[in-house]
Amino acid sequence: MGPWWKGAVVYHVYVRSFFDSDGDGHGDLAGVMAKLDYLQSLGVDAVWLSPIHPSPNRDWGYDVSDYDEVHPDYGSVEDFQALTQAAHARGLRVLLDEVLSHTSDEHPWFAASRDGGSGGDKADWYVWADPADDGTAPNNWLSVFGGPAWAYQPARRQHYHHKFLRQQPKLNWRNPATREAALSVLDTWLARGADGFRLDVANAFLHDDLLRDNPAVPPAERDRAAWAHASDMQRHLFDSNLPENIPLLDEVRRRVESHGADRFVFGEFSEEEERCGAYCSPQEGLHSAYTFVLLKARRLAAGPFRDHYRTLEAHPDHWPTISLSNHDVMRTVSRFGGPGAGVAVAKLMLGLLMSLRGTILLYQGEELGLPEAELTRNELRDPVGDLYWPIAKGRDGARTPMPWQADAPQLGFSTGAAWLPAAEAHRPLAVDRQELDPRSALAFARQMIALRKASRALTLGGIEFLDTPEPILAFVRRHEGQAVACVFNMSSAAAEAVHPLLKGGEMLPVSAGTAEPREGGLSLGPHACRFLKL
Repeated sequence: MGPWWKGAVVYHVYVRSFFDSDGDGHGDLAGVMAKLDYLQSLGVDAVWLSPIHPSPNRDWGYDVSDYDEVHPDYGSVEDFQALTQAAHARGLRVLLDEVLSHTSDEHPWFAASRDGGSGGDKADWYVWADPADDGTAPNNWLSVFGGPAWAYQPARRQHYHHKFLRQQPKLNWRNPATREAALSVLDTWLARGADGFRLDVANAFLHDDLLRDNPAVPPAERDRAAWAHASDMQRHLFDSNLPENIPLLDEVRRRVESHGADRFVFGEFSEEEERCGAYCSPQEGLHSAYTFVLLKARRLAAGPFRDHYRTLEAHPDHWPTISLSNHDVMRTVSRFGGPGAGVAVAKLMLGLLMSLRGTILLYQGEELGLPEAELTRNELRDPVGDLYWPIAKGRDGARTPMPWQADAPQLGFSTGAAWLPAAEAHRPLAVDRQELDPRSALAFARQMIALRKASRALTLGGIEFLDTPEPILAFVRRHEGQAVACVFNMSSAAAEAVHPLLKGGEMLPVSAGTAEPREGGLSLGPHACRFLKL
């Protein structure tokens, strides 16, 4: 038996929008605990909680002001410990989202670094640099959230680096004292019952100590997003993605493993897909990692999935984490299916997600086939949406409350006024409605998770893509004599899947859409998927 996380399904809970136990309009840890039976019924192996620490919420928890406590909106440390105990009793592990590349500018560490000057005991805990001779920023680095990635601080007569909002100053991981303080955060929460962590922007822990300018992405290589987001016009070679990051992340992994061999740490790597495998090999780095390549894909086609795994093959011994949806991107059904996409696209993408090689991340509501929620500008709470509207509408459309009860106020999320409005389009997709429908996306999600867990080929096997033309995506998962062929029609029209390996296989009972045997393979209906035991 390998480690529990290999091939596991991890359910991503965006705590503020999951379930509100006390009617104050935002979700909380007691709300997560109240829904553990639901999570157990899905068959998932672990729960990943979005950040739960105190925060001024400039970036909704990704700007931490106190790593040792729980945000009062969510409960207390005792609530977290009660949640982990209840989860463990149900066979579920609990992973925390830790933001260790930067803090809030309201964190006491930053106040000491800012106000203590260059001679203070925390002077070098953050990335500080002198201005250019003309008073401008030290280099050309750009913030993901717009503008220069530097903010001038008169108290020090220096700029500090922020990859995101100016209220999110970058920690200096080159400083041993900073690094030890960050690692101690992991110690604290592992001792309190956490089973591991997701590390936010793990590719950006280290910066270039010479502060060299990032090179430009050639105009011919820029996509629509690059023209909307100036930071995407740069190759982020010096503000992130440094080779020295790998041994540092290996230190993080060893620290986590010192609390038990079954602890798990994986990372988000938002840039440089080609390097992802290097960040999580068996020899060094984290246990696993994921990039935004599939999270940003918008074309329902076989190509992006084949291409992603071919890129990962540069490091064949690494173990990827796979995600199609999360709190930062448009929901899967809307991204791949467009406006009005329904349960057929939801099932297709659930079937694909649950059959891919890696540790699977399932975002809350993805099992329901939720589309992106439509919000007015006045309803937005996300700083990204506020900055880029209307070119980009931000991330709130994927963060609206989880729909539990179709006929209840706020769709059963809260008895109070929700922090984001519950989406009317989610009403017919509420959990209580889908629980009664054996043909629902929820029923199919449970079937696919059960199929995955029952097959060592699907959980642990390699992946071999078959030479089938668009719109057919077909691959075989193999492990220790077991083999399962997975076939998907990535289009809204019927298509033929022809390949010698698809002739004569035993159809497994889980499927979506229609399919008929044909000479040389299968005839698949629109958005259909089939699984064959070879």
